[in-house]
Amino acid sequence: MLNPTGKINKKDVAVIGSGFAGMSASAVLAANGTQVTVFEKNSNTGGRARSFESNGFVFDMGPSWYWMPDVYENYFNLFDKTTSDFYELKKLDPGFAVVFGESEVMDIPADFNEICELFESIETGSGIKLRMFIKEGEFKYRVGMGEMVFKPGHSVSEFFSLKLFKDALQIQLFSSFSDHVRKYFKNPRLLAIIEFPVLFLGAMPKDTPALYSLMNFAGLKQGTFYPMGGFGKVADAFKTIAENEGVNFKTSHIVDRLEINAGSISHLHSNGNSHQVDAIIGSADYHHIEKDLLPEYLQSYDDSYWSARTFAPSCLLFYLGVSKKIGKLRHHNLFFDEDFEQHAVEIYKEKKWPTNPLFYVCCPSKTDPSVAPEGSENIFVLMPIAIGLPDSEEIREEYYNALMKRLEKFAGEDITSHVVYKRSYSVSNFISDYNAYKGNAYGLANTLMQTAIFKPKMKSKKVKNLYYAGQLTVPGPGVPPSIISGQIAAKELLKFLKK
Repeated sequence: MLNPTGKINKKDVAVIGSGFAGMSASAVLAANGTQVTVFEKNSNTGGRARSFESNGFVFDMGPSWYWMPDVYENYFNLFDKTTSDFYELKKLDPGFAVVFGESEVMDIPADFNEICELFESIETGSGIKLRMFIKEGEFKYRVGMGEMVFKPGHSVSEFFSLKLFKDALQIQLFSSFSDHVRKYFKNPRLLAIIEFPVLFLGAMPKDTPALYSLMNFAGLKQGTFYPMGGFGKVADAFKTIAENEGVNFKTSHIVDRLEINAGSISHLHSNGNSHQVDAIIGSADYHHIEKDLLPEYLQSYDDSYWSARTFAPSCLLFYLGVSKKIGKLRHHNLFFDEDFEQHAVEIYKEKKWPTNPLFYVCCPSKTDPSVAPEGSENIFVLMPIAIGLPDSEEIREEYYNALMKRLEKFAGEDITSHVVYKRSYSVSNFISDYNAYKGNAYGLANTLMQTAIFKPKMKSKKVKNLYYAGQLTVPGPGVPPSIISGQIAAKELLKFLKK
């Protein structure tokens, strides 16, 4: 089932946070014999992958792109399960659509050969170049998501083997993503398709390692999937596995202090109660755990460290229930009808509310009738923004009106007057719900100096029995990396507990 490091009996481990990293770590720990309790501040589990229901609509609050299905499947296989034991996975066709203007929509087919034909129709020679680009991305995926991604990032010595060193060079860890892409494609439409995962989840393309073309392999070759019932079903699957292994979940439990004795955590204090622990995995916000739960002298990183980091975006979200069908919308819709570079600069460099933002619309009711009443659409609108911005109701409403105007222009029909449910979510909500540093939504950006050994360490530098998992440590942001992060943290902690 697992790769056991030997059973660890009568050890009490607390996991702070029940996102994918926390649930992944808790199940692996429990399967290896530890007594695991997960402390979750919110009333339901799943972290950013929580869902909620209202007016007959079921809204996923966070993740909506199901890429890298092998990562989920490999995790389930650890527990002698498979994806289909928990939910039906449907491959989307088109995988997604890119809107470049009122009447210019580019559907990205599920079939890779058709994608190559599409590229060729836009830029002569680009069909063959896309095959070369994706073949290279597939190699990076095999290496990056294989042995390399499971390294805990303690030190550079982990990469001292000749094979790994050669692999690090071949996967272009030290090259610019932007430069790499432009060796293959010139057309701005094609560049936008290739670069969008970087803008929405990473950093400026020029500051991102070319390694991350592995994302293009995942999106264009493996394809885009959807778990029927919504991403909440995936979070439910992880909780079920953890509970089957004996993990105890305590929801609505706010951890307010970690008690230290002789350089180790002895007790976790939550909701007025003290819990004795042998070790802790912090899968909640790394900065929050350090700054709010530990005394200053035991914090691995000070304020200047965090303020100097490059964070992936936060976002402004609108969850909307619409009492009609919207003909032109696909399941995933990327609105690139404004300038890509300008929006990226305003997120990462100027750190201000965007002037003419790109945005994304997810309409899962196109695929899944269970998430909306009959004859209605379930949509959420996401606009990437810089972290730390003030997000008053007035600002939110201003952008809501602007985005809906563009959406209606594209759709060619009235939508706003048919909105029967509306909820906004942004920086201050990420802070209040997840203690997210400056309201970040996706963790640290995937820049070279924030990759692998350059991320905040998984093992606390100053507290012997404290480990971290999640999007602010290795491997990085996104659901598949978080799943892997939990596994790495659990295995590292098991080694410590065996000593």
